[in-house]
Amino acid sequence: MLVFLDTEFTDPIDCELISIALVAEDGRKFYAEVLDFDRSKCNQFVRAAVLSQLSKVEGAEVVRDELPSRLRTWFTELPDDVIIGCDNFTDWELLIDILGDELPSNLRGRFDLGNWLGLPGWKEAGTAYHESPGRTWHHALHDAM
Repeated sequence: MLVFLDTEFTDPIDCELISIALVAEDGRKFYAEVLDFDRSKCNQFVRAAVLSQLSKVEGAEVVRDELPSRLRTWFTELPDDVIIGCDNFTDWELLIDILGDELPSNLRGRFDLGNWLGLPGWKEAGTAYHESPGRTWHHALHDAM
C-alpha cells in the first residue's frame, strides 16, 4: 500500500518537526501537530506560510514524546506492505527520526515522488486540489492529500 507523507518543519538547516501527515491510498489518514517545537528555529517562510495554519484540526495537537507511539499505533492498522511516497527526503528523515529504532514491521521503504513533480498533469492536479475551499498549500495534511 502506498502512503503519501508530508511534513512541515522549522527550517531546512535547523530542522525540527512542526506537523506530519500520512494519507494511505485507501483514504486512511494520520495527522499530528507538535505542540512543543522550538518556534525560534522557524525561518521567515515558515512564520509566514505555516504557523498560521496550525491548531485548526481537532485532535491533532500532540507533544513530541507522544508522537512515536501514536504513529506506530496507526501503522498497525495498515497492511503488511507499506511504501511511503514523498517528494522531499527531509520528510522521510523526519518520519524515521520520529519512529527511532523501532520501525513498524509493515514499513517496506520509500518511493521518491520528487521525480514526478515535473510530469504533465502532476502540478495541475496539485493546484486543482489546493484551490478547493478550505485547502491550503504548506499544510502537511493538505499537501499529503
